[in-house]
Amino acid sequence: MLAANRAFYAAFRERDAPAMEHLWALEHPVSCIHPGWGPLIGRQTVMASWRAIFGSSDAPRIEMTDPHAVVTGSAAFVTCVEHITDATIAATNVFVQERGEWRLVHHHGGPMPPPRASRRSVPGQMN
Repeated sequence: MLAANRAFYAAFRERDAPAMEHLWALEHPVSCIHPGWGPLIGRQTVMASWRAIFGSSDAPRIEMTDPHAVVTGSAAFVTCVEHITDATIAATNVFVQERGEWRLVHHHGGPMPPPRASRRSVPGQMN
């Protein structure tokens, strides 16, 4: 599933709409929340959003780091960090097994606090 996650970011980086469409589930409901957008529900709506992003002259350049995967049966999620132009985005990508392949059913990206703010103590953790 980490390979599917890398393929997602390769399709995003290369603005490859056919590759992006291949990565999303056909048999399961899908949804997506782009940073600053409301929830998008349904494959047709989600794919239209990616085509709009890829078709924009100011489509963002992206690099992904720090992937962490959790697999539970035929579902899995990856948390990672997206580096987009001047923004750092926390992202979660949810996958399901479909016809022997990991397919996306949900992508959610949201802004992260600046590095200094993220150093605040977390209850139960030592500083």
